[in-house]
Amino acid sequence: MNPGKTARNQSRTAILNRLRQGRGDQAMTVPASDFAVVRDRNWTPAERLDRFEARISSVNGEVHRVAREQWIDTLYALMKAKGLENLLVSEEVEHGRELRRLWPWEAPALLGYEQPIEHWKPAMFNSVAAALTGCRGAIAETGSLMLWPTPQEPRLMSLVPPVHFVLLAADCVYDTFHQAMAEQQWAQQGMPTNALLISGPSKTADIEQTLAYGVHGPRELVVLILE
Repeated sequence: MNPGKTARNQSRTAILNRLRQGRGDQAMTVPASDFAVVRDRNWTPAERLDRFEARISSVNGEVHRVAREQWIDTLYALMKAKGLENLLVSEEVEHGRELRRLWPWEAPALLGYEQPIEHWKPAMFNSVAAALTGCRGAIAETGSLMLWPTPQEPRLMSLVPPVHFVLLAADCVYDTFHQAMAEQQWAQQGMPTNALLISGPSKTADIEQTLAYGVHGPRELVVLILE
């Protein structure tokens, strides 16, 4: 038997025992959490919409409130005004199927995300003018959109095209991020590998603090609030 090893084992056991005894009942006591600072706002639905629009507009986001049955006409008018030649939209989501069914114009063209990105990466990065996605809602406090990328609407749709159109239901605007996660039961639903919070178009600044848009993502973010 190695006396030195035995002594070390005994010392380690003694230390661990003292630590366990020292914790006592405190180890079983969980302090109460006060989420009031990130929860209690109690804004009305109209106030939520106004706050969201004011905050996302302040960082160069573009917001249009439209009647739910008129969003396709509004989208078409915006695309024509911006000179956009095509729009990437998934046919595997409800708003994508609705758009395909009701889009009466040959141009701008509607493009589908129909194959793995490895097969059409050059076209995605060089030829797609805009993309349309839905979202899980928005946060009034920060002016942020919440997106959960899926195989039907991959993350690249919101990160690569120069213009990103987003459909936001007016009744899915929450006071805070905490409220959104709690009411939508994020913990129970099984979150994706990443959840996106978008608070305006992509922007960056150089050492002289000159702000530029679209360097690392869409240069324009256009939100259609469906009322």
